[in-house]
Amino acid sequence: MKRRHFLRVMTTASIAVPILTACGGSSNSRSSSTNTAASDVNVSFIHGVASGDPLDDRVILWTRVTPKEDLIGTINVLCEVAEDAEFNSIVLSEIFSTSAERDFTVKFDAAGLLSEQYYWYRFSVGEHQSPVGRAQTLPMPGQYAERLRYAVCSCSSYPHGYFSVYRMIANRTDLDFVLHLGDYIYEYGDDEYGDNSERRLDPPHEIMVLDDYRRRYAHYRKDLDLQAAHLIHPFITIWDDHESANDSYKDGAENHNDGEGEWANRKAQAIQAYFEWMPIRPPTVSEDSIYRAFRYGDLADFIMLDTRLEGRVKQLDNPVDPARADARDLLGQTQKSWFKNKLATAQGQWKFVGQQVMFAQLQLLELQRLLPGVPTNDFSPLIAVNMDQWDGYPVEREEILDFVEENSISNMVVLTGDIHTSWASELYKSSAVITGGVLDEPLGVEFVAPSITSPGFPDGAAELVSAVLPVVNPHMKYTDLKNHGFILMDVNHQRAQAEFYYAENIDSADQSGVESSKVKTLAVNSGSSRLIEDTPVSYPKV
Repeated sequence: MKRRHFLRVMTTASIAVPILTACGGSSNSRSSSTNTAASDVNVSFIHGVASGDPLDDRVILWTRVTPKEDLIGTINVLCEVAEDAEFNSIVLSEIFSTSAERDFTVKFDAAGLLSEQYYWYRFSVGEHQSPVGRAQTLPMPGQYAERLRYAVCSCSSYPHGYFSVYRMIANRTDLDFVLHLGDYIYEYGDDEYGDNSERRLDPPHEIMVLDDYRRRYAHYRKDLDLQAAHLIHPFITIWDDHESANDSYKDGAENHNDGEGEWANRKAQAIQAYFEWMPIRPPTVSEDSIYRAFRYGDLADFIMLDTRLEGRVKQLDNPVDPARADARDLLGQTQKSWFKNKLATAQGQWKFVGQQVMFAQLQLLELQRLLPGVPTNDFSPLIAVNMDQWDGYPVEREEILDFVEENSISNMVVLTGDIHTSWASELYKSSAVITGGVLDEPLGVEFVAPSITSPGFPDGAAELVSAVLPVVNPHMKYTDLKNHGFILMDVNHQRAQAEFYYAENIDSADQSGVESSKVKTLAVNSGSSRLIEDTPVSYPKV
């Protein structure tokens, strides 16, 4: 099933990019900090600055230099890192060169920093200076960490509204980082997926080649609300499908058609632009891999997966296809082995799994009665609504849950984006969900983030479907199918709490950052995977 038709179907059915680095291994030129950046180049920093992939001793720093005129050759860019916002105590100072070859982007893997510290950074070319950004390092692995607060978000379709949610995230100045779970950009052209006359795209056509992808990132990064979030918080990102093409998989995509060139070329160019424009370290597994892990002291392990391009085989078209009972790859064997090892060896109190598509079973019992001949097997005989989700790959999901159960892995929290709506579910093996009665002890929980702007259900349908879903999906404890927002995760050694915050309005620039009065909280206690609803809202970190 085409994922962009998911909401309509649900309503009907239920009613290799180089990095500029300061620690060696760079394929780009790096100058001594005693050199002087070129002062005769007229540039601007209209795309702001960003930080990402924080570790206990380093963080990626990013900017893009925009020449005022066409330029052939390189530009020298100075990056300074300080312990204070006034730059009275500069701890790192490096000069790098960038050029059109990497779209004039700059990345600096600022190493040798102290753990669990704020740093301020800026870039300059001669007298032209970027905004000042703030970055933060993580506690050392194993170090006692009392508390963790971070935002979870995804799915920002530019034509569907203003990025009010990014401004809401920027206003939360006490966050440790932002976990962005994909669909940072969309590949569609004007009027192909939503239409807001005030929010036109550049380029105006569907993006398919490297220059297109670069221009789309550049267009997004001119947005001041998005810049504000990047300015103050490090981002940990993974891609989903729209950074390449809708419903993409290893060897193709639903939105890649005959006449649009070789998929391998489009995929490679989309990945190149992603690594140029996002504050992410270059891949360590292969030139196009983004799965990786982070540790936050003794409190949490973060395991970031790629359920999109790394190993996924093509989605099945028919939800009652008997091939659903076959062992079909979503992660790919290499990544799956890595994932299991990370789960088994994680030493943090909590194991957060950041990934793209809904893990919990999403199925509607009444469809089984409407459609005769539904196949029955151990891996959920019910109708799968969206074959792009883990429901389209139930054997692999069952393998992961078997591994969690057999190895007594506790405190697993799956964090998901992709479907533009809010969900909170307890995770069970398919046999437990099918019974629909008394469920076994859950093996984990899943929180699905609402979208930044991408469309959910219309009024009326959203409320009706939300009322029906838990009746036929007893493991689902909360849904909101229309509001836009983000999840604030507040974590300590006793519990992990998800707080769903929503924007008052994404239709007006005047409402940027204004929160709705609606907030939903759900928590899970350490040692249990039962969701507790309507717990007290957490307080900011000092």
